[in-house]
Amino acid sequence: MRKQGRPVWNPERRKDSHKGQNGTVLVIGGSKDYVGAPALAALSALRAGCDIVKVAAPEKAAWAINRLSPDLITIKLDGDYVARKHLKQLVALSRKFDAVVIGPGMTLLDHKIVNQLLVGISRSKVPIVVDADALKVAKISSLKQAIITPHHKEFELFLAANRKCLPRDFWTLPDAGKVFWIRKSLSGFVSRGNVILLKGASDIIVSKERAFISKGGNAGMTVGGTGDILAGLCAGYLAQTRHLFESAAMASHNCKKIGDSLLKRSNFGFGFIASDFLREIKRLRRSG
Repeated sequence: MRKQGRPVWNPERRKDSHKGQNGTVLVIGGSKDYVGAPALAALSALRAGCDIVKVAAPEKAAWAINRLSPDLITIKLDGDYVARKHLKQLVALSRKFDAVVIGPGMTLLDHKIVNQLLVGISRSKVPIVVDADALKVAKISSLKQAIITPHHKEFELFLAANRKCLPRDFWTLPDAGKVFWIRKSLSGFVSRGNVILLKGASDIIVSKERAFISKGGNAGMTVGGTGDILAGLCAGYLAQTRHLFESAAMASHNCKKIGDSLLKRSNFGFGFIASDFLREIKRLRRSG
């Protein structure tokens, strides 16, 4: 099991490449209640080096996202929430991208839409990053070639949605013990090419054959939106490389490195916010 120490990774690109050849990402999420989450995930994917990122969101949220950044293209969905009526459109749209993020700001009213989306996109063999509201209800049977990015509570909800539960001492286990339990109890999940990025003081990234413990970070990273930044980094790297495990490991490593940099350079301690991460990603890329 590998621990921290990976170098900062900047995916290479051909000198004669043109727009769209260096990764494209679709973010599906947002609602009338939450606009910032999909925007943060999308901007993070762009900062990771992708050429094009589009956000498919309910109409009012999509217009608000356009006003937040001129760099984001939005697909405006009728209504206030992602719903079953959008399923066919979203599955067809996903086929045009190298990676898809599902979940930020979704505020689910219809839980079935998530698993129908996951199945439809998986059939197209497009890799997926499942985050936030989507991973709380995602079924293991719906997931293939996906990265899930739960924090502690989301992990418990994901397990509950799949009729599983953690042992009482799970959170006190050493990292190696957590990896062993995940591989044993979620063997059906990891055997389908999926990767778990379990967020915490140390992030634990687990696939069928590999594990990586990502250390670093600080308590200031509990601020809302840092999970969306991480999901966007995962998708950004994934779109450029199609390597699920490596993308999850690098996203975690780099996100923690940025968090520590912000705390060190900040004049207000833990007062940094998620959007500060976006400005630091380019600094991180230069240091690689």
